[in-house]
Amino acid sequence: MASEAMELNGDAYVGEPGERPRQSRWSRNTQINMNHYANKKSAAESMLDIALLMANASQLKTILEMGNTFSLYTPLICLISISLSLQIIVGVLLIFIVKWNLNDTSKHYILNLLENVVTALVFIIVVVNIFITAFGIQRPEDTKSKL
Repeated sequence: MASEAMELNGDAYVGEPGERPRQSRWSRNTQINMNHYANKKSAAESMLDIALLMANASQLKTILEMGNTFSLYTPLICLISISLSLQIIVGVLLIFIVKWNLNDTSKHYILNLLENVVTALVFIIVVVNIFITAFGIQRPEDTKSKL
């Protein structure tokens, strides 16, 4: 019999005896490629960072349009600037993290350090953005639209 059915991880395998069965890409028992996983994670973080960057840029535009007559103009400008700066730094660090190979053990220390720095900076960005939201950026209501 050239082809025998063999059971592998709950999946039927039909092939030559002694031939190593190919594991499905979606199989539960495949080994994780840590480099691929880390790259996907960093890409997702980068996309979220870009979304927050765009939101902060929009908030900055609104504050600048309102002018310095707004009571919290200076604190909001400072907080938004801090948030934008930290987001750019996180973005650059994520680029470095993605470029290095996780399988190279000589890079593990620096990659771990960079991941910890990125995590701390993201936490600070979240806290700063909570304050930005708490101070509130609302356009003055247009009296003509109520008529």
